[in-house]
Amino acid sequence: MTLTSAPPPNLRIVPTARLFPHEDHDSQRSDPLIQRMSTDLYMINPPIVAPMGNDDYVILDGANRVFAFAALGYPHVLVQVASYDSGYIQLETWHHLVGGWSNPDFIEHIRLLPDIHITDGHSLQAIAHITLREGQILALRATAETVHQRNAALRQFVGVYQRNAALYRTALDLPEDNWAIHPDAIAMVVFPHYKPADIIEAAQQHAFLPAGVSRHIVFGRAIRVNYPIALLRDPNTSLAEKNDHLLAWMQDKVAKRQVRYYAEATYQFDE
Repeated sequence: MTLTSAPPPNLRIVPTARLFPHEDHDSQRSDPLIQRMSTDLYMINPPIVAPMGNDDYVILDGANRVFAFAALGYPHVLVQVASYDSGYIQLETWHHLVGGWSNPDFIEHIRLLPDIHITDGHSLQAIAHITLREGQILALRATAETVHQRNAALRQFVGVYQRNAALYRTALDLPEDNWAIHPDAIAMVVFPHYKPADIIEAAQQHAFLPAGVSRHIVFGRAIRVNYPIALLRDPNTSLAEKNDHLLAWMQDKVAKRQVRYYAEATYQFDE
């Protein structure tokens, strides 16, 4: 998909309780985030969510931020609403690089998982494929009949190297390109392609994918918004009033020419 324009972002304030993750939250990231957001004055980058009916939303990106809001008891969250049907969302997957470990230990830990079997080569039924640095390709099959069981097996597998190795996310498809960037990487993990229905089903059934597997590319993503968090956590202001204030705030930003659209793909160096 190649787009050179996108509509203005649909920013909205919604109840925290109506946002549902499709992936496991990463406690290594969410715990420090809770501490930081308890004193933060502004929400910088709103989570991206998609409608899934009954005023509920699936979180496409920003699950740890929403988890932090819920943990802090904040009633409302500023989000960017983007529908899968809009044509401005591209659903892909991240690849994982496993670093700082040895092949024998990595494979042995996988073999100890009760619901996963390793076979050589590719398999259409695989929950993931592993390319070792030496070039060998392994397929991981799960003895699973339901989406709950399948995604649980996938979480167990990813947990193996989350706990024991360094994990790097990458969008580069060629193993050789990744080896050059991460010289300590011993393996590259490739996940199957998911459809929007898979993401929504994972959220509705609480059959979570591992953190950092799905990758949503949103054309027209709102960043560096810097909206006051105090306005979101205020328990005495209604949701309708908060959205009225948000609309007036956005209109003022546009009138002052403080909103700028970048059509080109960019790299940001101060994240």
